[in-house]
Amino acid sequence: MSPVDLAIICIYCLTLPFIAFALSGRQDSVSAYVGGGHDLPWWAICLSLVATETSTLTVISIPGIAYGNGMVFVGLATGYVVGRALVAWLFLPHYFSGKFSSVYQYLGQRFGSSMERTVSVTFLLMRVLAEGIRMFAGMLPVAAILAAMHFPLPDVVVMLLIMGLTLFYTLFGGLRAVVWSDAIQLAVYVTGAAACVFLLFHHETAGQTHMLTHSNRFHLFQRSSMFFLNPYTPFAAVLGGAIMSMASHGTDQLMVQRVLAARNLADARKALIGSGFMVGGLFALLSLVGILLWAHNDGRSLAEVGLHASDELFPDFIVRGLPQGLAGLLIAGLLSATMGSLSATLNSMTSATLLDFSGPCADAARRLRLRPLAFARVVTLGWAVILVLAALGFSRSHGPAVVFGLSVAACSYGAMLGAFLFAMFLPRADVRDVLPAFILTLLSVCGVMMFVHPRGHAIAFTWLVPFGVILMFVLGMLSRQLRQARG
Repeated sequence: MSPVDLAIICIYCLTLPFIAFALSGRQDSVSAYVGGGHDLPWWAICLSLVATETSTLTVISIPGIAYGNGMVFVGLATGYVVGRALVAWLFLPHYFSGKFSSVYQYLGQRFGSSMERTVSVTFLLMRVLAEGIRMFAGMLPVAAILAAMHFPLPDVVVMLLIMGLTLFYTLFGGLRAVVWSDAIQLAVYVTGAAACVFLLFHHETAGQTHMLTHSNRFHLFQRSSMFFLNPYTPFAAVLGGAIMSMASHGTDQLMVQRVLAARNLADARKALIGSGFMVGGLFALLSLVGILLWAHNDGRSLAEVGLHASDELFPDFIVRGLPQGLAGLLIAGLLSATMGSLSATLNSMTSATLLDFSGPCADAARRLRLRPLAFARVVTLGWAVILVLAALGFSRSHGPAVVFGLSVAACSYGAMLGAFLFAMFLPRADVRDVLPAFILTLLSVCGVMMFVHPRGHAIAFTWLVPFGVILMFVLGMLSRQLRQARG
């Protein structure tokens, strides 16, 4: 690693926590710690949403996917925009009418504390698994790049450094620090990706340009006979992506927490819909990196250029193809993506714990003789330890890590979205019907995710959420009819 690259990485890692802490202001209450004071500007929330849903998995996986499949993730983003628009107009008015800080408080108001806590526990478990995967997979390319640049660090050390830096501003700055750091981190890795595109364009030959213009790499969708196994067909991308986005940005505390920090409903809508267009732009930029690398390698397969998996493509280019300074910026960008996702997860898990289990948390704080804000920070620290242990429990998965991470999250999204739809649009729905249907749906979708087709393909992650919503409604309505028939 050159001194210039090392200097850029060190300056970034040392300054970001202090900048985020300075921008956050004083945190003097639990409400400010997990709710941001409900006065954050919509554009900062918009940037934070994009940074939260993207991680190192996104940055390293999408170029590799685009290398073989073109702009399919941009096609998926069209569904994301539709889903967020529906959340903005159908869900957000319900949330803002009650002044909730946890989205699951809405279910508690509608169905009682048992439903609120069940869904909140589901969220917490899903976040531990999903973020454990993201953290471990995100640490691997950083460690590999550092080793290739003759600055090796053990995987565990890299993981602990990332967690330590993230904890500093998350513990003392709360949600406001998370939002402002997300905005900075997004700017870092977008700048790095844009610089890569410029560099690849600059070195492109006439033959490579001709190959690009006559290729099908800019298609947004794929045609496939394996309808439910391919997430990039038009129907799967638009419909499945829309429903998945409704679940992630309408029922997942990780995302909804940021929207609820807006000043009012109008700002929340602007932030949410704007984030859909921004994430589409980010997907396009990262996909363009992969397509240009495909042209740069004269259309050869990954195996022909000496790579074993698509997730190795972008890290290999950072090590071998970038000049001094830009390589350091890209490594800082990978660290940014991991830290942004991690800080958002820690704060959202803390908010769900404190707000959805307020009684037990208050009792624990009294026994420990801690003030509420100090106890909130202890909860954040506890979740940090659990996430590190979860990350250490994972090994490198096969295939694009971003797809595996999305599949894990999608397991709970269908049941969660179904529960919220019952609460909003079926006024006669009863917890005795919704709660059993929720648990059965959750178990069923997890079983479907683990099913592997004889051809070696799993069910596409874009179909897991629609399947969960439909199953949730069928089971809930069936339970209601049976109960009415008995009584």
